[in-house]
Amino acid sequence: MSNKKPLNLTLKVWRQEGTDRRGRLETYKARGISPDASFLEMLDVVNEGLTLAGKDPIAFDHDCREGICGMCGAVVNGRAHGPQRGTTLCQLHMRHFSDGDTVVIEPWRARAFKIVKDLAVDRGALDRIIQAGGYISVNTGAAPEANALPVPQAAADQAFDAAACIGCGACVAACPNAAAMLFTGAKIAHLALLPQGRPEAARRALAMVAAMDGQGFGNCTNEAECEATCPKEISLVNIARMNREFLKAALVSEER
Repeated sequence: MSNKKPLNLTLKVWRQEGTDRRGRLETYKARGISPDASFLEMLDVVNEGLTLAGKDPIAFDHDCREGICGMCGAVVNGRAHGPQRGTTLCQLHMRHFSDGDTVVIEPWRARAFKIVKDLAVDRGALDRIIQAGGYISVNTGAAPEANALPVPQAAADQAFDAAACIGCGACVAACPNAAAMLFTGAKIAHLALLPQGRPEAARRALAMVAAMDGQGFGNCTNEAECEATCPKEISLVNIARMNREFLKAALVSEER
C-alpha cells in the first residue's frame, strides 16, 4: 500500500457532444487520487463522480490498458500521451503530477481524426492505410519451416522495432502538419525489411502512400515531434525507408 499522499487536481477537459457540435473546455475537480493510479484510472474516478451526480461522464478511448492496443490517447498539457517519454496514456501514472496541478486534457486534433465525443476520436483513417497494403499475401496450408527463409539479424531487429507501432495516432496529433508518415513508414518498413514482404513491396508502398494522402493527412517537414512523442519510440529512420520504397516503386512504375 502506497504511503504517498493522495492528489487533488483541477482538470480542464474538452467536452464535445459530436463531430458537428461546438466543443468547450469544462473544469472538474479530481480529489483523493492515488499517485499509483494510472491517468485513465484517474478519469474513471472523475467519471464515477459525474455519474453519481447525474451528469454525462467524459468519453475517452481505451481497451487493454497495458500499452499494447493503441486505443488510448489524449493531449495532456499540450503533449500527446502526457509528459513521460515512451509511455502510453494508460501507462502514465499520477505520481508524475503534483498536488494542486491544473491538467488540460484535449483530444487528438487532426483533420483526418474526427471527434466522436469529448476525447474520443475516429482513427479509422489509419485503418484504411493498413487496408491499402499493410499485409502480405501467402498461400494457405501447413506452416512453412521456420528456417526456410533466413532473415539477417540486423534486418529482423529493425523490422521488430518498426512493428512495435501500435497505431495510436500520437504521431499525427503531435505533428504540426498532422502527418501520418511515421505510422505509415513503420508499417511499410516492417514488411519491406523482411523477405516475406518483398514480393509486394512496390505495390504496397504506392498504395499505402496514396491512401495516406487520400485521408487528408499533412506532409512531413522533419519536425521530429512524431518520434519524440511516440509511446513506442519509433524512429524517424522508418520515414526515410518509406520514402526510398516509394521512390523505387514510382520509378519502376513510370518505366513500365
